[in-house]
Amino acid sequence: MTISAFDIAILGAGPVGRVLALMLARVAPNPSRIALLQGASPAAATPAAAIPAADPRVLAMNHGSRVLLESLHAWPAKAADILNIHVSQRGRLGRSVIRNTDFNVPQLGCVVAYSALHARLEECVAASGVTLLSGPPAVVDGQDADGVRISQGDTALACRIAVQSDGAGGSDVRRDYGQHALLTTTHASLPRRGWAWERFTAEGPLALLPHPQTADAYSVVWCSAPGRAAELAALNNTAFSHALTAAFGDRLGRLTCQAPRHVFPLALSARRGLVQGRVAVIGNAAQTLHPVAGQGLNLGLRDAARLAQSLGGWLAQPNASPTQALQDFARARQVDRLITAGVTDLMPRIFATGLAPVEHACGLALLGLDLAAPLRAPLARHLLQGFRA
Repeated sequence: MTISAFDIAILGAGPVGRVLALMLARVAPNPSRIALLQGASPAAATPAAAIPAADPRVLAMNHGSRVLLESLHAWPAKAADILNIHVSQRGRLGRSVIRNTDFNVPQLGCVVAYSALHARLEECVAASGVTLLSGPPAVVDGQDADGVRISQGDTALACRIAVQSDGAGGSDVRRDYGQHALLTTTHASLPRRGWAWERFTAEGPLALLPHPQTADAYSVVWCSAPGRAAELAALNNTAFSHALTAAFGDRLGRLTCQAPRHVFPLALSARRGLVQGRVAVIGNAAQTLHPVAGQGLNLGLRDAARLAQSLGGWLAQPNASPTQALQDFARARQVDRLITAGVTDLMPRIFATGLAPVEHACGLALLGLDLAAPLRAPLARHLLQGFRA
């Protein structure tokens, strides 16, 4: 059994864990004292020339996340800009459009391929001086007043602070939405550059996001009851294309899908506290959200940024107690997490009550947001960059 010692060990090498490692490496006197623990070797990145269907995972990054990644030189080469977000409700009155010009920003957000972002972050971490350890999933074995014990297979590690960034969001707060998300890629006969669409249906939200690899392609996130999602996934391409066009409408012309379809269950899970002793949780380890509005990763990146800010001073004197720095981090993240989880929890439920008065009220709310910029500004700004303390 090999025993290694580090100042900080980050358990999980997904985007949130890698961004935290990069931010800490910028301020650490010795970046090699930061360990990034990844599980089984990640699959090779999807080639840039591959068709969009090669990997259904795309990520909606808001403006704040893009600014953060660009500051780390970790922004992938290909991205599809979101200049306008169209929000509507199928079969009911009201819709709202949020435009980048409302906030004087180049774009409201972007869509990037998961594989492209992962590959770019991998390159940046390799050049950062951070110690990257691969092996079985790492686990926290225990902690005391001086540090944390971690095991990764047959390897034992000691660190002063451990950060969990991957995994389930805990069970302090949990809600099963009774929905599954179907992910795929579709092509539109009348594509509109720079537009993203969030359409609420009686089954659940249906989102179409511009795809970063092909101009007329859109990434589809279609939420519905588990049985309905299974039926949709089993349809042949022609029948599924008809069903998708019927649910979305004709704003993009005819939608044609020949890509594989993947189905995932949806639930809210979150921890109330982000710190226990010398162990902090961020990203998916802190919360997993409904995909409506695409806020999960953006919230996780804000977790990472705030933790790096809180630990910056402590890294210069790692023999000191990190208690105050960790408590500052947990306190600073309370409001943003509460608002973001609340918004993404409420929207998919209130639009799918099946109660006509409630759905008509939602339609009027969308209409009010569209007609009065001051009303939509707080929500739009939060989706644009989150609440930052």
